[in-house]
This record gives sequence, structure tokens and C-alpha cells, in this order.
Amino acid sequence: MVHVNDSLLSNCVSGGCGAKIESEGLARLLAGISPVINENLLVGYDACDDAAVYKLDDERSLVFTVDFFPPMIDDAKTFGRIAAANALSDVWAMGGHPLLALNLVCFPESMDKKILADILAAGAEKIAEAGAVLGGGHSIYDKEPKYGLAVAGVVETAKALRNNTPKTGHKLILTKPLGVGIVMAALRVGLADERAVRRAVDSMERLNRYACEVMLKFNVSACTDVTGFGLLVHVLEMAGSSVSIILYPDALPFIPEAVGYANDFLLTAAGQRNRNRIEKLVDVSSLSFAVQELMFDPQTSGGLLIAAPAREAEEFVLRIRNGGDKYAAIIGEVAPKSERVISFK
Repeated sequence: MVHVNDSLLSNCVSGGCGAKIESEGLARLLAGISPVINENLLVGYDACDDAAVYKLDDERSLVFTVDFFPPMIDDAKTFGRIAAANALSDVWAMGGHPLLALNLVCFPESMDKKILADILAAGAEKIAEAGAVLGGGHSIYDKEPKYGLAVAGVVETAKALRNNTPKTGHKLILTKPLGVGIVMAALRVGLADERAVRRAVDSMERLNRYACEVMLKFNVSACTDVTGFGLLVHVLEMAGSSVSIILYPDALPFIPEAVGYANDFLLTAAGQRNRNRIEKLVDVSSLSFAVQELMFDPQTSGGLLIAAPAREAEEFVLRIRNGGDKYAAIIGEVAPKSERVISFK
């Protein structure tokens, strides 16, 4: 039986990582919580990092993360694969390996449960591909469908990566193309080219496991995954208070059709929130409107942003591309701290 409101997109107002609360608003919400002091909590919520890290013993630490969101596409299985890939990514961003996942489900009572079954089955496929185990989960009825995972992983404590520890002189590498949020915005209004949608879906379904496996063979100084805050906010977080970052706009990988969609103002509210967050801190006036929007665009299941030694960068990118992430590129460099936290070259 097909119900009247069985379109995933018609049951939600935003989708993917574009549904995230903006970073400044989140920081204000967390400001009222007293910091947790525990010698085993190596990375907590005050760090603006991708996952929590808790020391288990002298060699290993637990990596724990959670991520869920409303759909950005109507196909249930595609949504399930993307949401699972996105949730698993935070463990790889810390240099870890996912072990166990739990489903998180919100679903309208009036919708056909076959849709939910497809979402869960597709998510389970990605959990298996990640080499992790699905151990259960929790589900509730809600007005909007939402799906994601809580994921536990493990990392060698000495090799755990942070998002704000890049070394001066290191190159920045991005492993996936920008523009998936813009393409999904075009899809919502029926203006997206089939090839563009396919490219965006392929990118979002792609596990960051494979890039991480290459990354762990190099002398990486920092890593994060690019998600709903867009490239520029993640770069700002990576720079922290100790370095500046120079980006190469001409080297940015992006879904080709996203440029035209950006110029046609097929944009997202989350992209505008990211622009509002960054515009007082970074001067983007020298860049074309489309390039600006690509860097503000919220990425769902985006690529890893990695700082690696300059002498290793080209070999690093080549090996990532050979592993299947064909858009991987060197997009910038880490510079000594200066007046401009982010600049362009």
C-alpha cells in the first residue's frame, strides 16, 4: 500500500548536513555547560573536533561519534547509504577504525514502513563495507524522517588525529569534490542534470575509509571531514589560533555542474549561514560568486581535509586517486600565523 505522503523530501524542510545548527549558534548553546575534566577524555565537546576520544589503556583509545539528519534525496536506499557513510566518516577523520554502529531513526507514523526498511538495509550495507558491526539502535515516531548512526571505533592513542594541529609548511589535501549541497538544491526544484546528481550521489555514498587507509601511511599532522559547515568553516577550525592557511581556489575539486547552479542561485540556507559565519573573518571578495558558494556549500558525507608534508603531498594525492577518490587534490598550504587566518593564492 502506498501512502499519500511517502515522498521523503515532501516530509522535510531541509536535508543532509545542511540541517545542522550553525557553528556559532552551537558554540553559544554549549557555552553554558561546564567543561568535563577527566584524564582519560583526550578529545571532548569543547574541542570542535569530529569525535570524542577516550583513552582505554596505554595503547588504544575509543573513538565515539553520532550523526543523523533528514533526507536530501527521495530514494530510500540512497539516503540510507549516504547517512551511514556520513556518520562513519568521523571515526576515519580521527585516524581510527569503526567497530560498532547503532541505528538512530525518526520516522513518520503515517509513512510506509517499507521505506524505512530500505533505509535501514542500505545503511547496514555501508556499515558492513566499513568493516564494522551493526549492534542495534533506537527508533521513534516523528514528523520528519531522519536516519543516522552512533559509531564506536578504536585508534592507537599516539596516532589519533586532531582537526586543529596542522604544521607550518604542510599542504592541504581534499579527497572529495565540493558542490553536493548545491546539486541537491537544484534537484529539489527539478533543475538538476542527471549526471550531476549521479556525481553527487557517488561522492556522498563513497566511504572515507579508503582515503583514511592511504592517509595512515603518511606523516599527517591534522585531519577533519568537510560536512555541513562547508570548506571555509572547517579550514578556519583547522587553522585554530596557531597558524594561517592559504587556499588555492583554482585547484578546488568540484562537481562541474555545481558552478552553473551556483550562478543561478540554486543555493541552500545552510550555505548562507556559513557565509554569515565567515564573512567578517575572511575576505572572499576577490573570488567569483560561484567559487565563494562552493566554499560555503554544506557538504553531506564530504571528503577528508588533510594536512600532510609538502614533500609527500603529490604522492599522497596520487595514491588516493588510484584508490578510487579521483577528485582528490592539493588545495592549499599551512603558513605561519599572520593577520589573515585564511587567504587565497
